Amino acid sequence: MDLSRRGALGRAGAVGMAVAAGTSGAARAAGTAGTSGAARAAGRAPGPRETGAGTGAGPGRVRTGFERLAADGYAELAGQRIGVVTNPTGISADARHLVDVLHADERVDLVAVFGPEHGFRGTAQAGGSEGTSRDPATALPVYDTYDTSGQRLADVFTAAGVDTVLFDIQDVGARFYTYIWTLYDCMRAAALAGKAVVVLDRPNPVGGRRASGPVLERPYASFVGREPIALAHGMTVAELARLFNGRFLNDRPVRLRTVAMTGWRRESFFGETGLPWVPPSPNMPTPDTALVYAGTCLFEGTNLSEGRGTTTPFEVVGAQGVDRRWAQAADALGLPGVWFRETYFTPAFSKHAGRPCGGVRLIVHDRAAFDPVRAGIGLLVTARRTWSGFAWRPDHWIDRLTGSDRVRRLVDAGAGVEEIAGDWAAGLARFEAARGEYLLYR
Repeated sequence: MDLSRRGALGRAGAVGMAVAAGTSGAARAAGTAGTSGAARAAGRAPGPRETGAGTGAGPGRVRTGFERLAADGYAELAGQRIGVVTNPTGISADARHLVDVLHADERVDLVAVFGPEHGFRGTAQAGGSEGTSRDPATALPVYDTYDTSGQRLADVFTAAGVDTVLFDIQDVGARFYTYIWTLYDCMRAAALAGKAVVVLDRPNPVGGRRASGPVLERPYASFVGREPIALAHGMTVAELARLFNGRFLNDRPVRLRTVAMTGWRRESFFGETGLPWVPPSPNMPTPDTALVYAGTCLFEGTNLSEGRGTTTPFEVVGAQGVDRRWAQAADALGLPGVWFRETYFTPAFSKHAGRPCGGVRLIVHDRAAFDPVRAGIGLLVTARRTWSGFAWRPDHWIDRLTGSDRVRRLVDAGAGVEEIAGDWAAGLARFEAARGEYLLYR
């Protein structure tokens, strides 16, 4: 082992926290790793006695799944050829990329990298990827898996020569953010190829107290929603992996292991985790973006700009010809936790590029009370009432985003926010009941 690899190995060994040795058979069956028996039995995150000091961190900081994996000496990966599905958000406690850390450590046999939408290095815009290449830093092959699923993706895993697919990507809590469906596709493909999957958990940046919004109806399934989950699911990626395996892949479940976080609670927002924010995609620059995204991304299904091409994407929405009446109507709804303010902007790209737009800026003043999905519905309802130019995208993309044609039809019929929310209430209650079985944190 050369000196540079020794240095990297020493640093990697210091990352994270002490992990209790051993995992019960019941936990392995459930697909969880590195969690105490008491915590598992109680269905909660490990308590203070199970946490320890980590690199560059105070005692209250969240320890991610990757940190716990590293602190345990990568025992979960021993004797396996590993392929990792990740992007720029897959980082260590001191902000090094996990691919660089794993590649430098002789305890891990890392043989391949798999890139999702936007690519492994995150350079591609929405609906794009970086293609298949070789990583210049590690010389590892990087396979483009965007828009690849089923047997085709299983064949990619086989060709890459991996035994285990490791997943570590920061999600933002919305059904139509495609990384969770990359996870789903990888789980299904790994089962087809006879591979195992290990999911390293990270926080849901908008918290996980509750789910919100309509539940997908299967005829409207796509890459922005493969299965019936709520629009704002209120889960972490490891919890979703458990849900996917238990509810949707039960015809052919994958050999799944999840490495939970410590220190994360369901009411926590990202700013309370002590973790650095790395934009998970080019138009998700801050945790504030993630906070509103589940509501304002619905404007992708309209002729209004959702703020792409501005410095505050999804925090502003608008179009040419919109005036202050929209903001006034939206604010008059009195939705909790948010103010709607008149604003003007000129997108540098995407819809209305180079043209001055009028619209609305969302100012969230109470994160705990704010419901992004209701806010998005309120904006759709009032935009249609106050701007004569309002139109849905001709392909009815809004139906894919909301999970059925019901929201679109209700908005067109003049329904208000409460009537629309009431329409999805029964499905949401069923989802809330189902998700409870798979939650890892209190």
